[in-house]
Amino acid sequence: MQPGEQLTTSIDATVPTAARMYDHYLGGKDNYAADRAACEELDKVVPSTRALALNNRRFLQRVVRTLADGYGIRQFLDHGSGLPTQNNVHQVAQTVDETSRVVYVDSDPMVLVHGRALLDQNERTAVIHADLRQTEEIFSHPDTRRLIDLSQPVAVLFNSVFHCIPDSETDGPLPVIRRVAERLAPGSFMVMCQLVSEDAEVRDFVTGFMDTATQGHWGRVRQEKDVEEFFDGMDILEPGLVEVSTWRPDTDVVPRQLTQEWIEFGGVGRIR
Repeated sequence: MQPGEQLTTSIDATVPTAARMYDHYLGGKDNYAADRAACEELDKVVPSTRALALNNRRFLQRVVRTLADGYGIRQFLDHGSGLPTQNNVHQVAQTVDETSRVVYVDSDPMVLVHGRALLDQNERTAVIHADLRQTEEIFSHPDTRRLIDLSQPVAVLFNSVFHCIPDSETDGPLPVIRRVAERLAPGSFMVMCQLVSEDAEVRDFVTGFMDTATQGHWGRVRQEKDVEEFFDGMDILEPGLVEVSTWRPDTDVVPRQLTQEWIEFGGVGRIR
């Protein structure tokens, strides 16, 4: 976002969004013909995208359960949360402890509408309409201040979102990560993963295609070494930074990627 730029609250069904495309891949119904058409075109070059999306969702659920059950985390801040689906962060966390608090952040106006409708009855959750790069606005928001105690450990989630923002010295992934990390108490966690490929042709195609399809609401497909840089200065939980379906799997039955032209790569870092 540019300084002073305002987020739109109107929904344009003719322009695909990453959130609605992801919803389509997960089998959701909160998407439009433009989103489905973009997915169809994307699949011609990167046909494993649906399996990748499903595995990413399962990774998110395992991470939240692990941090809540194994590390006692009771507050979660989910950047770029996407459209609500089954087993959202608050549902997983509150299954472990019903007092867990969750704040969802997304810039897609459709996420705001659907998210608030679903969360109306849950006083320990909130949805904020903000760009994930608006760190000050997110952390100073009344709902964040109401639900998140920054003197205690927090799990901050950047799950499959950094490929949606371009590199920038002020608002790229690295400065966003640093701004967030400096606000967190020691013992907090940052969950980060994004789409990567070691094939330059795949990176260039997907980056160009998605940037055009979403009318500029895209960053770039990166490489594993770029994601490794996200975790500088943090202690990385086992098994390290990996293709996300292999992060502490609780079953051998997962949607299989038939091709490896790109993967979802990342893990969990602890703030010292």
